Amino acid sequence: MTGFRHRSREQYEQEERERLAPWAACSGDSEGRLVPEPEHPYRTAFQRDRDRIVHARAFRRLEFKTQVFVHLENDHYRNRLTHTIEAAQIARTIARALYLNEDLAEAIVLAHDLGHTPFGHAGEAVLDRCMEEHGGFNHNRQSLRVVDLLENRYPDFSGLNLTAETREGILKHGADWPHPLPLPRDYPERTLEAQVADHADEIAYVHHDLDDGLRSGLLSMPLLETTALWKNARSLRAGGDTVHGSDMPEPVARSRTIGALGNALISDLIEETSRRLAENPPASLADLRQRRGSRGVDQSVDGSGSRGGPGSAQTVGFSPEIEHGKRELKSFLSANFYRHPDVLRRVRKAEWIVGDLFRTYRDDPSLLPADVRARFAREGEPRAVADYIAGMTDRFAMDEHRKLFDPHAPI
Repeated sequence: MTGFRHRSREQYEQEERERLAPWAACSGDSEGRLVPEPEHPYRTAFQRDRDRIVHARAFRRLEFKTQVFVHLENDHYRNRLTHTIEAAQIARTIARALYLNEDLAEAIVLAHDLGHTPFGHAGEAVLDRCMEEHGGFNHNRQSLRVVDLLENRYPDFSGLNLTAETREGILKHGADWPHPLPLPRDYPERTLEAQVADHADEIAYVHHDLDDGLRSGLLSMPLLETTALWKNARSLRAGGDTVHGSDMPEPVARSRTIGALGNALISDLIEETSRRLAENPPASLADLRQRRGSRGVDQSVDGSGSRGGPGSAQTVGFSPEIEHGKRELKSFLSANFYRHPDVLRRVRKAEWIVGDLFRTYRDDPSLLPADVRARFAREGEPRAVADYIAGMTDRFAMDEHRKLFDPHAPI
């Protein structure tokens, strides 16, 4: 190609301003990083955020952290890493359809679980109880600690030094404990990319927890017929498949129905959000940020721990019918999957391991690595211990517990 020349960062930024909706977050207009850095010649600020997250140690550790089933149980069950990848794919689809910034939405999703404890929400719940007198523990807030403080990859600053927009999307609901760095600004309404990331996370875990629940045998398709969204997805799947009913192998029927359900959730979210934006379009991102809609919290339970879902009064959201069906389906998963006796047995073991580790390290800090003890003066002993445990994988936590409490385990 005669005269061909590569695209520069400045061209990417200009393309964003021309292509994205007026209320989208453009990388060239970012509020910046806590520590100013020279811009990259080819990558935008949000692309660099995404890449820094993917190369972080905390991101690699997600492969060995529980979604619902401990990773050692079956190679086919989801873990935190596969959940994150699935959620990121959904976020990009939604953001692209709504003319939002795909790179920002993806970066937020890729980082949203970096602060998760071993053993999923069970580990989070017990660590929150252990930290009750010290500000508590929440994996969203811990994710911000990871990207701001705990990753150690650069000589000029702690953490990954991400943009304000990515940090805002990670934090969600503020922090109850002191944060050594300035927190992201708390706007009345978060960016639409942050809202998309929240919903993509929710769609992903509903989608794959159904798949893992059915694969494990703890759920059954006839039992799911009591929920409206599943029944509707089954009818949509049957209408679009060449092979119908009993002629279709059960694993294929399960996969096709779950796929139809996920597609219905994503499509409804895009269409309902488009309707809201057309009805009351913000003039700009600054205009959007100042809207003061009530942000309710969905208190349904995911994976044996309470999960605050996206608020129904935000700009990004489902239609009333689908929102009702989604809540019904999440209640079904709570009652029949997350609180199934087989899952609760795993929860109890997880609580036992995480609780024992926390109490033992507090009783005898000499058992901790030197770099963790070195942070006591700056972070406080309880928070440093919580950071250390939260960073563990399931496997490492089980090994550490065995070394400490099994008299026959090698020292």
